[in-house]
Amino acid sequence: MTDIQDQPDLGAFEPDQEGIELERPEEHVDVEAERLHRKQRLAAGLRILGRMHLAEGVAGHVTVRDPEHPDHFWVNPFGLNFKLMTVSDLILVSHSGEVVDGDKPVNAAAFAIHSELHKARPDVIAAAHSHAMYGRTFSTLGQPLKMISQDTTMFYNDVALCDAGSGAVVIDTNVSAQMAAALGNKKALIHQNHGCITAGQSVDSAIWWFVALERACQSQLVAMAAGDPVEIPEHLCQESYDVQGHELAGWFNFQPWWDELCATEPEFLN
Repeated sequence: MTDIQDQPDLGAFEPDQEGIELERPEEHVDVEAERLHRKQRLAAGLRILGRMHLAEGVAGHVTVRDPEHPDHFWVNPFGLNFKLMTVSDLILVSHSGEVVDGDKPVNAAAFAIHSELHKARPDVIAAAHSHAMYGRTFSTLGQPLKMISQDTTMFYNDVALCDAGSGAVVIDTNVSAQMAAALGNKKALIHQNHGCITAGQSVDSAIWWFVALERACQSQLVAMAAGDPVEIPEHLCQESYDVQGHELAGWFNFQPWWDELCATEPEFLN
């Protein structure tokens, strides 16, 4: 996964007009301001997944690392509807599983998966997972994502596969540790017979990668049902990845969702 600080521009997203600049990620020196920023983005990301029908029942969780205590993460409480999530609903959980801020329970699978991922990847600020239909269906095939569309190339050489504990509810940290190891330095993981997990240096990018990967899985399933899809040549995959597969591009793609939520459901901010 590329570092957002290593991306000086937005590639193809950068306008050619002189004097026009696109929005960039905010930088907060004050830890309280950064904490609130991350929590607001987390509540927004959860609402987006709910709006897009990518969360079912009580399964699914998104986390963001606390800026002051990096061995703690904020997460949605167990059983609360994604569409109704607010900042005040979020709970803070330590890497030992203790809820240290909030009065609601943590999903055992959320703790198992995210605690090991955050431990293994200090660069990861946020991670997203839900039991979305196409990701979980694609995961049953035990095969890699094919580069068959321009959009899919944002995941070129950046999606891992893992079959540890496939199909079982992940509450064993030995299994989730294997998942984190399989993820390596990539931004996405397809866990066999389970679904997809994405990671980013912001909630914004982690949510965008998750939605985009879900759509890529859907696209491949539809294409394979229709025939034998033609794959994009590797050199073109790399060119497209360089434009849209980096952290800043992931962050940037989230911003229209953020703007819409702030305009239509501002109550999530509190």
